[in-house]
Amino acid sequence: MDRAITARPPLADAMALLRAADLPTEDLTDSHLEHFFMVGGTGSAVGLVGLELFGRHALLRSLVVDPQVRTTGLGSRLVEHAEAHARTRGASSMYLLTTTAEGFFAARGYARTERSTAPESIRGTREFASLCPTSSAFMVKQLSE
Repeated sequence: MDRAITARPPLADAMALLRAADLPTEDLTDSHLEHFFMVGGTGSAVGLVGLELFGRHALLRSLVVDPQVRTTGLGSRLVEHAEAHARTRGASSMYLLTTTAEGFFAARGYARTERSTAPESIRGTREFASLCPTSSAFMVKQLSE
């Protein structure tokens, strides 16, 4: 199986992975995929991570790994790739919302914070404003060079 991380996955592959994991897809368009990355071939994707970039701030919008390849380190590789991509685009902090993976992200340096501390650019996203429940853990990590 191809384990290379590739940029800009096909919209159909991204949607299929996200839907299989019950993650939001309502606002996902082809233009969002500029900052999305996939592992696996077209039609056989096993991992996906996506970002939205807002200058010094980034939103880790989506992370999904096929259950058959979880615990192989793929999720960590995808998060590291997303963080590196955000840094190269000038981001110094990465935010995310999660209902199921708080422990996973905490182990990778993300800390829970109050939603009220979110930068305006993050608050303005559909994910923050309406797609993720208010019960979601809101987390942040400072990205170092």
